[in-house]
Amino acid sequence: MTGRGEENGNGTEYGAGPGALRRRAADALLAARERTGALTGCVPDAELSAQHSPLMSPLVWDLAHIGNQEELWLWRAVGGQAALRPELDPLYDAFEHPRAERPSLPLLPPDQARGYAADVRGRVLDLLDSVPVEGGGPLLEASFAFGMIAQHEQQHDETMLITHQLRSGPVALTAPEPPPAPADAAALPREVLVAGGPFTMGTTAEPWALDNERPAHVRDVPAFFLDTVPVSNRAYQHFIEDGGYDEPRWWHPAGWEQVRRHGLTAPLFWRREGTVWVRRRFGAVEPVPPEEPVLHVSWYEAAAYAAWAGRRLPTEAEWEKAARHDPASGRSRRYPWGDTDPAPRHANLGQRHLRPAPVGSYPDGASPLGVRQLMGDVWEWTASDFLPYPGFRAFPYREYSEVFFGTSHKVLRGGSFGVAPVACRGTFRNWDLPQRRQIFAGFRTARDAEPR
Repeated sequence: MTGRGEENGNGTEYGAGPGALRRRAADALLAARERTGALTGCVPDAELSAQHSPLMSPLVWDLAHIGNQEELWLWRAVGGQAALRPELDPLYDAFEHPRAERPSLPLLPPDQARGYAADVRGRVLDLLDSVPVEGGGPLLEASFAFGMIAQHEQQHDETMLITHQLRSGPVALTAPEPPPAPADAAALPREVLVAGGPFTMGTTAEPWALDNERPAHVRDVPAFFLDTVPVSNRAYQHFIEDGGYDEPRWWHPAGWEQVRRHGLTAPLFWRREGTVWVRRRFGAVEPVPPEEPVLHVSWYEAAAYAAWAGRRLPTEAEWEKAARHDPASGRSRRYPWGDTDPAPRHANLGQRHLRPAPVGSYPDGASPLGVRQLMGDVWEWTASDFLPYPGFRAFPYREYSEVFFGTSHKVLRGGSFGVAPVACRGTFRNWDLPQRRQIFAGFRTARDAEPR
């Protein structure tokens, strides 16, 4: 049973029925593998095996981990087949070894990692043709397990893209520039009023939604104002120039400790050259584009900026209401623009570009209230801790979400230019530690409509 105002979850071009479900799953798996190949095939093998930051795994670990998870969940769990490489399980268990230790493990070298991932994928595509995708239990219903693995691979592709940003080597990735901001971008109001009242948060009907997005439930959110667009580099520079990194009153105590310990003065990858701010982006140095959303800021930096501006970060419920709630119908959409899957005119997703688009872009992807770029461009920090929804049930394993619940991780919403559409929707929840800056994260701010 779905919650009040729940979306129908059918907004794809595939239709219904076993054949359509198999095509959707196969297309998602193939698209993910094409991207994985591009991210791992653009640098020499030595670069794949190197660790470019203690925060990240070597690229070759991600490659074999993708294959191992596919073997575990599709070949073994769904297909009921004997293990292909059981000795690899502990090496590629993300909870067994911290990222900083992974280069010391006896990892598969690049050629063997590619061969292993390719062997598993071939077997899985054959398996997809023979297993039921309806009425076969929770893992098989609507080809959920195949969708889960496609999302998992795309999430690691974004992780590998972050590793490429951390690399110190020459430019290896290229992509066309995003289009310029539309003519009306400069005339947009700074903020919109989101009326108070109930809305349906989360989902019960979205077939490939992960456990932390479930179930659909009603939240009552007081009225608030939300930025129409994400905070730009130009706006963030005003914070820097006003001494934002020198004034402890704007900062969470733990954030101020980060500033002092690490000597933070600007977003990650920024530096001053004379009077100009420049940044390193995928191996190239360029002036910081003033009209782009600010990128590579921690939750602490986002919250400090918001405090300096006399505002705050939106809660996760506020963000989702602004992104999904349609005041005219009272229902929750799959995406800000409606129920149809993302198209290039809606949002900057899927590594189509290697940078955010200017603030005010993608009017076709706006919410019913006119809020832009809620999906794509930058992950957006929220004020909320990562906690379960009422009625949460871990599925298919506790380590996907449940072990991260608590006050240590903050929720991010919306997806970046590096997230694939299959792993991005109005209910999708990302989370990270508040000090993390290497991720493709920015933010927008909010304020109360009435004093509380």
